[in-house]
Amino acid sequence: MKSYQKLTTAVLQPAACRVEEEGAAQMSAGRRKLAPWCVGSGLLVAAVLLSATTVWVLRQVSGGWPGPTLPPKCLLVPESHRFDCYPERHVVVTQELCESRGCCFIESLLPAGGKQGVPWCFYPPDFPSYTLDSLNQTALGVVGLLVRREKAYYPRDIEMLRLDVEFETDTRLHIKLTDAANPRYEVPLEVPRAMKRAENPIYTLDFSRDPFGVLLRRRATGTVLLNTTVAPLIFADQFLQIATSLPSRFLYGLGEHRGTLLHSLDWSTLTLWARDVSPTESFNLYGAHPFYLLMEEGGDAHGVFLLNSNAMEVALQPAPGLTWRTIGGVLDFYIFLGPDPNMVIQQYQQVIGFPAMPPLWALGFHLCRWGYGSSNETWQTVRAMRNYQIPQDAQWNDIDYMDGYRDFTFNPQKFASLPSLVEDLHKHGQYYVIILDPGISSTNPHGSYWPFDEGLKRGLFLNTTQGQPLIGQVWPGFTAFADFSNPDTHQWWLENLQHFHAHVPFDGLWIDMNEPSNFMDGSEDGCPPGELDSPPYTPAVLGDSLSAKTVCASAKQKASVHYNLHNLYGLMEAKATASALIQIRGKRPFVISRSTFPSQGRYSGHWLGDNRSQWKDMYYSIPGLLSFSLFGIPLVGADICGFSGSTSEELCTRWMQLGAFYPFARNHNTQNEKAQDPTVFSPAARTAMKNALLTRYSLLPFLYTLFHHAHLQGDTVARPLFFEFPWDVATLGLDRQFLWGRSLLVTPVLEPGVESVTGYVPRGVWYDFYTGSSVNSSGEMLKMSAPLEHLNLHVREGAILPTQKPGTTSEATRGNPLRLIVALSSSATAWGDLFWDDGESLDTFERGNYSYLVFNVTQNIFTSTVLHASTEATEVTIGTLNIFGVREPPSKVLLNGQEKPFSYLDNQVLTVSDLGLSLSQGFSLQWL
Repeated sequence: MKSYQKLTTAVLQPAACRVEEEGAAQMSAGRRKLAPWCVGSGLLVAAVLLSATTVWVLRQVSGGWPGPTLPPKCLLVPESHRFDCYPERHVVVTQELCESRGCCFIESLLPAGGKQGVPWCFYPPDFPSYTLDSLNQTALGVVGLLVRREKAYYPRDIEMLRLDVEFETDTRLHIKLTDAANPRYEVPLEVPRAMKRAENPIYTLDFSRDPFGVLLRRRATGTVLLNTTVAPLIFADQFLQIATSLPSRFLYGLGEHRGTLLHSLDWSTLTLWARDVSPTESFNLYGAHPFYLLMEEGGDAHGVFLLNSNAMEVALQPAPGLTWRTIGGVLDFYIFLGPDPNMVIQQYQQVIGFPAMPPLWALGFHLCRWGYGSSNETWQTVRAMRNYQIPQDAQWNDIDYMDGYRDFTFNPQKFASLPSLVEDLHKHGQYYVIILDPGISSTNPHGSYWPFDEGLKRGLFLNTTQGQPLIGQVWPGFTAFADFSNPDTHQWWLENLQHFHAHVPFDGLWIDMNEPSNFMDGSEDGCPPGELDSPPYTPAVLGDSLSAKTVCASAKQKASVHYNLHNLYGLMEAKATASALIQIRGKRPFVISRSTFPSQGRYSGHWLGDNRSQWKDMYYSIPGLLSFSLFGIPLVGADICGFSGSTSEELCTRWMQLGAFYPFARNHNTQNEKAQDPTVFSPAARTAMKNALLTRYSLLPFLYTLFHHAHLQGDTVARPLFFEFPWDVATLGLDRQFLWGRSLLVTPVLEPGVESVTGYVPRGVWYDFYTGSSVNSSGEMLKMSAPLEHLNLHVREGAILPTQKPGTTSEATRGNPLRLIVALSSSATAWGDLFWDDGESLDTFERGNYSYLVFNVTQNIFTSTVLHASTEATEVTIGTLNIFGVREPPSKVLLNGQEKPFSYLDNQVLTVSDLGLSLSQGFSLQWL
């Protein structure tokens, strides 16, 4: 059996099994016997050459020899490279238990678990794995057969695996491992099918034969991106594990979790199993996103997506290395080669789908709380917002609008005026959003509650193993759970929404509790014995059980068992909900979901769940929203001012300033806490909040254009700084600031009692958004003045931002004149664009019902070019140009050759007002 230790270049074999274009073309189509090691020349490998001195050091680190029988091979594995052979929690791992698995045991003298999580029980270099028995050429790549000749230690080990490799594009590789003999559950996600093999891939692929392993390199740099020979591949029916080395420690993604944007590789484990729990560090939260982005040395980036929806954990270690463990399905990997982080995320979304284009009003300010108590109280809040002329596009209600917390009802006493409130919102160009839960009340007298009666009649609920509806408990009491994997459920969901919309014409839907959440563990009868509810291995889930605060894993659904579908529940409900809204309103749907899975951006946005009114929660919202940008769900935000607990005026003011730059901006509050909408605070705080929202509304044309690019090609909206400055290592850990698109830097205050904020300003010229004054940074931390009424915003050189005079709704703002902010680069150039449509119709881009303009500055000439025009553009004018960074005072300004009045300030800002130009007309403006 070959060692897992990497080989020195001196012992490399010829490129017998290199799989890349030039080699693959020469491979025979028939079955091919392989050399002992299938590795390519130049493979980046290193030997662990341990002298007597090194062994002595290891002895000191490990606390002495564990025993006279410890094989020397175990001592050759450095601590950071010890891959855990006994990951079960709540087990005291003894030497006997460890060695029964054929693994190495080195007990630390430190507390149980070892130093910083170093496993005591780990794989020896020669642990049995699969052997690559054959490899055949296919039209798109290769197909291989893997054989395991020694059983692993989990039940129902699969002896023969099929390997499918497809070179789908020059920057995308698809590697899939599954049972060679029997079908297995696979995620029912539509993915693109490659029609031809990539012609010039920017990667090379090699295989190790025995033990089987994949070695993926970036062609340009030789960097090894994946090396799965570092630990054995295990593929049992309910335990699948594969590990890899990583080329750096800069790893992001793997949601949903609360923490820093950049993950720690210091022996941390991230669990993916949808769970209703207030965001807490180290817990598995509402959604599951088995995707990571990794920054390599030198600024290149790649991403890895495991298309698997079963309960899963990802173990990170400082080697650097990563282990995927999942308890079902198949190992279906997509690797995205970038080479820059923006391109990685675009390539990921080419597989999972691009996000939907939101309606313009979705990007306005939303207001909600649990505990308004009545429609009249809700209405009073709306009126107060209007009275103070504070921007608001949407009013929401939480579950207190319902009658007995039952879906598709409203309280006939306390919310009697709800239809009138909605009518009033619509008259003022505002919108109404309601909450819905997937748990359907099951205890009403027969014939009194159509949603349950009809769902039962049509067989649309999750069932127990005995074929009866599984009954849990949520807000209305005992409930059944809609099975959204059944297409018939989508029709029933639509009919329910149609009935309710006839009474309360809501505009958007907030789908909550869709992990699905259950106040019981499993059901009213618990869960049956068996390996679905009690699998051989349970990942590190909160509650230590798959059924903790959700339904039984053994529950039956139309598409499969809940064991396989649990992490898809929110996605399937979002798909049904978006479809229903389209059919009811005939316009772009607005859906916000708590539970999410890859591809969800096609149907919904997301809020970050039940946070707390604390300063650290405000900070954690930034890595949260940036992570969801990586996951292809750009419409994301946190509850502004915090959901639970009591906010303070200072915290809420700072949070409203930050929240004004969440892509999805909603202030939301729990019941039995004091109100936290802007109208209830002091005049100074209220004004600061109002001004932050007016700034957001002025930027709606820019934000809307960013969402267009997200919809069209998978660009991010809120963006980490390292996306734009990937070669600048100082940006790799930044998560207290972020960008909108390429060019607007947001530096919020995240601490109490301060009048300044320190933020990183990447190399180049940046302009103060409000004044146009410039900062020329060498790439440094700068202290910025930040009194309570001020949020620091900076515009990157070379950008042109389309802005608009703000109104109190997005509809009112739409009719106002545009102001174009031009931020000249050091070479006096700039570029920007604008996407404009009616803000709500379906598929406007796809149908050609839009305008698209490109703005350019070169040699002191600003040019607006209309690349595509629609009727909406004729109704809007460009009123003002602000040009930042004009170094010399102009003598005159010419608009389409005609002289035009202007102003010029000492801070090098040129302003030309009263342009009155139709958006549908191109023009040029020159300063001399």
